Amino acid sequence: MHERSGVKTTDRWKHLAVGIGYGLGVWLFQHLTVPHFVLLCGVHVAAALLVPRRYWPAMIVSQSMAQLPVAISCVSVFGVLWSTLMVIPSLVFIAPIVYLFQTRAPLVDRKGEVNISMLVLCALAVAIVMLGVNEVQLASAVYPPGVHPMHYNHLAAQWVLGNFIGVLTVVPTVLAVWQALRRHGWRSLLTAISESRATFESVCFILPVLAILVWAGFTEPHLRALAQVAMFVPVVWLALRHGWQGAALGGTAASLALVWLMPEKYDQTTIQAEVIVAFAIATMLLLGARIEALDRRAEKERKEVRTALALAQRNVYLGEMQLRMTAQALENARETVRTGYAMMMGRLRHLQPAIDDGGYQRLALAAQDQLHGISESLHPTVWRERGLPAALREGAVARMLDHAGIRYWCELKGPLSALSSTVHLALYRMVCEALADGCGKRDVSDVCVRIRGGDVNGRRWVAVSVVFRANLVRLPHVRWDDLMPRLMRATTGAGIKALKDRAAIFEGYARERMLPDGRRISWIMLDL
Repeated sequence: MHERSGVKTTDRWKHLAVGIGYGLGVWLFQHLTVPHFVLLCGVHVAAALLVPRRYWPAMIVSQSMAQLPVAISCVSVFGVLWSTLMVIPSLVFIAPIVYLFQTRAPLVDRKGEVNISMLVLCALAVAIVMLGVNEVQLASAVYPPGVHPMHYNHLAAQWVLGNFIGVLTVVPTVLAVWQALRRHGWRSLLTAISESRATFESVCFILPVLAILVWAGFTEPHLRALAQVAMFVPVVWLALRHGWQGAALGGTAASLALVWLMPEKYDQTTIQAEVIVAFAIATMLLLGARIEALDRRAEKERKEVRTALALAQRNVYLGEMQLRMTAQALENARETVRTGYAMMMGRLRHLQPAIDDGGYQRLALAAQDQLHGISESLHPTVWRERGLPAALREGAVARMLDHAGIRYWCELKGPLSALSSTVHLALYRMVCEALADGCGKRDVSDVCVRIRGGDVNGRRWVAVSVVFRANLVRLPHVRWDDLMPRLMRATTGAGIKALKDRAAIFEGYARERMLPDGRRISWIMLDL
């Protein structure tokens, strides 16, 4: 019982706090409201959207109490009926509209995503409903003698415009801040805002532009109308840069600056400029929401592509590890062949001391050489022991070219050791593939491999260039029949297409270019 009573007391205090805070907000915004710029309508819609429904009764009572002094003071001027209608809070008419949209087409879903198109439609519906409420209140007024009745048609347009732009000025910005608070929390909100690109551009570009326009409007009255109309420029800029959140921030700043330039309460030039700015805010909110949706889709596709590339790279690495295990198994088999041959020849010598074992030795050595060659083509020993630079400069392929009479050298530059082992494996295979493709036409006597590495935007990259040239003096002495079978054993034989496919796995590309005295195969790769 004590716990229940404590919970009820706490809940009552919450209702009281929400009511008092909302009432103070209504009282404050009442003094900032003109018929063609009703910020209070935006406050009502934002409160109905974000405040739980259980607090709505306290908010309604609080708004009614805030409007009661004005209603009492105007009883003798406009009559009892007008004062009675004045006490009825606007939230009574706005809250059902927001509730209807939230249940049928949620303005804000459970994930915190905002439906901008429905929000603009809700703002228009609220403006139309409030027009009817204001018309009824105006029709109930009793005018003192000598006071002419107000023109309904003029006020109707101002009321619709004022409520519509009031909602667009307040609600999108409140929702943008609410989203940021939901995403980052109170503690990191200020840090996120200070580090935001939108904040930087607003402070360095938008606010100075608005300040210049306001200054021009005040110092040169004949430029006031042009300055007010130009207020829509920041809205367009921020919407194109930062989606609907940018349009919301720009719209709020532009609307406040526009009204600040207003020379009098019912200035027709200001009203016309408000129409343009309201249209710009609504349009840019819709366009910004579409841009944000496209950005999310593109980012999702980029993540899917990177996931697929990462999976392909892991498969490449696993394939290389299988080749390494196979190469080690072949090395073990080579040792087994050598040991078996030694045991067999030892027993034969014991049985027949005069036997000639020269032919057996040649066959055994040939078998061992073949096993060693296959093992080196699968996964070179120098690579396993000393890494990529040694494998490219002194490995099996380098020895093959040198033994065949081809001049070969390799140049390495940059932090290649920072690259992942998967990229190292791919680099070695691609260099072998390029060498096999370049030597396939048998018109090469000099080969140069250049590898450069670096870092850009936090991602490591590597660029490779394999240059093939022909020296007419050395070219006839190259032993192609000995080189090509051994070289093709270490590659797939697919040539430039295999290079393009392997480079694409690492978000790169490969190309071939003809030179005056040869050709060049180059490619670039990125490390995840």
